[in-house]
Amino acid sequence: TTALTCPSIIVIDDGSPDGTLQIAEQLQKIYGHDKIVLRPRPKKLGLGTAYIHGIKHATGNFIIIMDADLSHHPKFIPQFIEKQKEGGYDLISGTRYRGDGGVYGWDLRRKLISRGANFITQVLLRPGASDLTGSFRLYKKNVLESLVERCVSKGYVFQMEMIVRARQLGYTIGEVPISFVDRVYGESKLGGNEIVSFLKGLLTLFATT
Repeated sequence: TTALTCPSIIVIDDGSPDGTLQIAEQLQKIYGHDKIVLRPRPKKLGLGTAYIHGIKHATGNFIIIMDADLSHHPKFIPQFIEKQKEGGYDLISGTRYRGDGGVYGWDLRRKLISRGANFITQVLLRPGASDLTGSFRLYKKNVLESLVERCVSKGYVFQMEMIVRARQLGYTIGEVPISFVDRVYGESKLGGNEIVSFLKGLLTLFATT
């Protein structure tokens, strides 16, 4: 996961086997330690803790969270910023399910799982946002800190809880259509265990929110 603040890119790597850290180290040599801030951890400790780890080193008033493998293209960042300025939103969420947003590189099974997960979430939680499982988002720093403090979910459910908690707290949410392109290298982390965990987490959110 990469958190983009002004003026630095903060890379949180949880022992990824795909060479993310090594590439980031090369970029750091080119652009400098003040522009590319590396904060690796020895093993996977969870998405929420990665956010907390990154926030500690963020110096700007806004933070953009995005995947570091270019599944989330940086070309959408100016649209996120413009959308935030336009409405003064607390949170801008990239959506694959509105406008010209979409997903590329997934097989039919993966698309059905993603669509199904999003549909079930919409029915149960009524979040008022079209894409609950995506992670390409812009936050006001203080809003992100507030949400992370309140979220207790792990894995993919964490992204959904962030939106649900934002609605509960009255934070405003804007959306920008994005194209998600699946990674060319590396392995997808979505398997049977993740699906079961997602369903358990979703039901927990439904019962407690």
